[in-house]
Amino acid sequence: MSLPRQTMPGTDLELSLISLGTVPLGGDVDEQQAFRLLDTYAELGGNFVDTAAVYSDWLGQGNRVAETRIGRWLQSRGMADQMIVATKGAHPRLETMGRPRLSRQDILDDARRSRERLTVETIPLYYLHRDDPNRDVAEIVEALAELVDEGVVRYVACSNWRLDRIRRAMTFAAERRLPTFVANQMRWSLARINPESQSDPTLVEMDPQMHRYHTETQLAAVPYSSQAQGFFSGDYGPDIPEPATKGGHKIVSYYYSEINFHRLRRVNLMADMLGRPSTHIALAWLLSQPFAVFPIIGTSRIDHLRQSCAAASLRLTPAQVAWIECGQIDPDHAAELPIS
Repeated sequence: MSLPRQTMPGTDLELSLISLGTVPLGGDVDEQQAFRLLDTYAELGGNFVDTAAVYSDWLGQGNRVAETRIGRWLQSRGMADQMIVATKGAHPRLETMGRPRLSRQDILDDARRSRERLTVETIPLYYLHRDDPNRDVAEIVEALAELVDEGVVRYVACSNWRLDRIRRAMTFAAERRLPTFVANQMRWSLARINPESQSDPTLVEMDPQMHRYHTETQLAAVPYSSQAQGFFSGDYGPDIPEPATKGGHKIVSYYYSEINFHRLRRVNLMADMLGRPSTHIALAWLLSQPFAVFPIIGTSRIDHLRQSCAAASLRLTPAQVAWIECGQIDPDHAAELPIS
């Protein structure tokens, strides 16, 4: 199996449809296991690695471990020219999450340091990890343009930005012929998040308005939590109120709802019909959207990595996508769908 690739619109980056998330590389996974995961992903034909300066800090490790390990792996394997590593910066300090860090100097300093840790000449794709709604987009866009002019980064993108701010930044950049965002990273999966379970107001979900914007503009989406943290794996459901799985209580809080249980049932029916694991159906739902989507999958297990990457070969029809999401059946396409 070799992961299929697609060119990200507005760039010349030919990317694997499944992106490898690296949060675990800065936590419980030691360097030897981290290298095995990266080796396996490369062997599967993967070339799109997603990381961030803050990942290891989230897990209490500090010292930007995830980026540093990726940099050492790139050098030890001679993969710097073959792997497209996207990273993120300008994240608030964890001890002061309510205080944004999106000044010009914050943006420039974070990107330059990430480049050093990753041991690359130019970061292929650089995201602003959070937004500061009180800061003029002009200052932000101009700082990113400075990084592109310096050769520190090649393309720029945003993560956890709300739609009105994306529109403003894109308009300002286009009017002044400055680099525009080529991708948007948000939390998005087939399972809807329960709003009351969320304590971090800086996280942004895909919603119908943002989906419409992506469809109209063809801006690429690179969703995190694309597998709803394993909600569609078979370990969860209405008859499993207290999962024993690691992290199960969080998944109950985040995803246990009637709408998600209905989607889970339809995913399982579709999986039976197509002879695929349910996790493939949930990822294929993302990959079959009307714009380019590069789901991020994060795991510390090689078997899970292989299974997730195998989903990249599956495409669903528009009728199947709609049925999985909301259960509506178009009579003209009923043959494409399992009987509900």
